[in-house]
Amino acid sequence: MPEASMEQQLKDLIGRLSAYIEQYHGGSVEFLSFDGKVLKVRLGGACLGCPLLPSTLHGWVEGTVKQFFPQIEKVESE
Repeated sequence: MPEASMEQQLKDLIGRLSAYIEQYHGGSVEFLSFDGKVLKVRLGGACLGCPLLPSTLHGWVEGTVKQFFPQIEKVESE
């Protein structure tokens, strides 16, 4: 069976992160795009308007993504 593409692996990881955020914090994170260096996501639910959104995005989502995909330069939110 062929190995899943990096984009599919990122989508799967973001899906798992979103499930956790939704269950424990009422927010969500959605995969938008990946250009080989920058991953774009959309935070939603309780994340919108939350003062901890930058910490969630950069500290937790980006930190987790870079742990598995160190070649990704940054994670941005739209």
